[in-house]
Amino acid sequence: MGLAIASEQFTAQDYTRFSARLGECLSTLEEMLRDPQFGGDVCSFGAELELYLVDPHGAVVDCNEEVLALAADPHFTPELNRFNLEYNSDPVIGSSTPFSVLQQDFDVALAQLRTLTQNFGALPLAVGILPTLQRENFGAAHMTDQPRYRALAAGLQRIGSGDFCIHINGEPPLKFRADDVTYEGANTSFQLHYRVKPSRFADLYNGLLLATPFALGLAANSPTLFGHRLWHETRIPLFKHSVDSRPAAGHWRHPARVSLGQGFLRRSAYELFAESVSTHPPVLPVCGSEDHLSLWRAGVAPGLDELRMHQNSVWSWLRPVYDSADGGHLRIELRVLPAGPTVIDMLASAAFYIGLAEAFADRAERLLPALPFNYAKYNFYRAAQFGTGARLVWPNRARHCLEEQPLLKLAQLLIPLAREGLQSIGLAEAEIDRLLTVIEERIQSAQTGAVWQLRQLKKLDPGSPFSREAARTMLLGYLHNQQTGTPVAQWRDL
Repeated sequence: MGLAIASEQFTAQDYTRFSARLGECLSTLEEMLRDPQFGGDVCSFGAELELYLVDPHGAVVDCNEEVLALAADPHFTPELNRFNLEYNSDPVIGSSTPFSVLQQDFDVALAQLRTLTQNFGALPLAVGILPTLQRENFGAAHMTDQPRYRALAAGLQRIGSGDFCIHINGEPPLKFRADDVTYEGANTSFQLHYRVKPSRFADLYNGLLLATPFALGLAANSPTLFGHRLWHETRIPLFKHSVDSRPAAGHWRHPARVSLGQGFLRRSAYELFAESVSTHPPVLPVCGSEDHLSLWRAGVAPGLDELRMHQNSVWSWLRPVYDSADGGHLRIELRVLPAGPTVIDMLASAAFYIGLAEAFADRAERLLPALPFNYAKYNFYRAAQFGTGARLVWPNRARHCLEEQPLLKLAQLLIPLAREGLQSIGLAEAEIDRLLTVIEERIQSAQTGAVWQLRQLKKLDPGSPFSREAARTMLLGYLHNQQTGTPVAQWRDL
């Protein structure tokens, strides 16, 4: 986040000063973006993988702080709940074979983590939502013991009604109220950071908005919670609801802190940062002391720590990131992909996502008028709910109109565009072939992690809610398949 969080209590003066500092950050960023040299020409990828810690029977183990102390490696970091942690890769140049480099990185890291976690009777698991979770796994006692998490929880409650209502359609629907934010920790993701040139930021951001439903539907891996069969990507509504304490009544409300955004980007990344400051009240008003603008004018990239702090309490599915490293640069954080089922599945999903977005970015002038943002948002939620069974709204170029078509049919037609996009950023042909073959197999089999999980649960227990034993049996089969590294499209039934 840039600034350390030592205090858990803030005053009205803290919020006033923080708001003023945010304004200074925005003014500085606006000047930085006017410099044609800012951001450089480097294209790179970095990735974060959030993981569960489970015992051999599939139950969570609250041991992340102990594991991290043993690891003593800054690549491993804590998450909100004690049964989660995160691995952060080093960035790699986004040409030639970046995904192969990332795969080797994650394979080594997971092997190291398995050695560490066995000291606590646990092992790492990559899955969007753990099927064996129980309500008793949540609450303040299970939150990682750090001031930043307690301050975040208190801040979110302060700006709203004080509790969080989770309501998700499914078999049967799931609805309950929570008095803390720990249910957010049920969601684990594979997040890609894409460093982009500021001059291309708007087109790439818009291309990613258009590509997101396709990437999400083909990567779905979070179909259950507490014995309920819900959305193929239940993370999408659960994350939104689990940090949303806005009062239901009133003439107007601030937008949700978890969203796809408010529209297509017009000119530059500045709009997204300014929109975030304008529409979301601060929750962690921790102020630094640097003179942002003076540093920039002296040739030093400022930290803009208050802006970074604020951005880390607004969880857009496509989040703009400013980083002072390497003279200052911008990234787009792709937060929508779930953890799992395997490393190759996650990297193939990311490559397909990036390639499609690059191709869409080059066609932005034609695509954006043809598909207004409200339809891109519609597609996003349909893909989250129905996965490979979704029907998406998409332009029919021959008839000059919008049509609703099966996601799988559209995805198959878009594979050549994804290939074109990956070629445009310099990926090796063998790298492209390897990754897109994984996606093509997934399209042909119509099998994602979510589809596989739901089918096994139906065989083991057709009832709803399904039993704990069915969830455990399915999860152990999932874990075995994950450890083989076989892409999910090739997984067989238990």
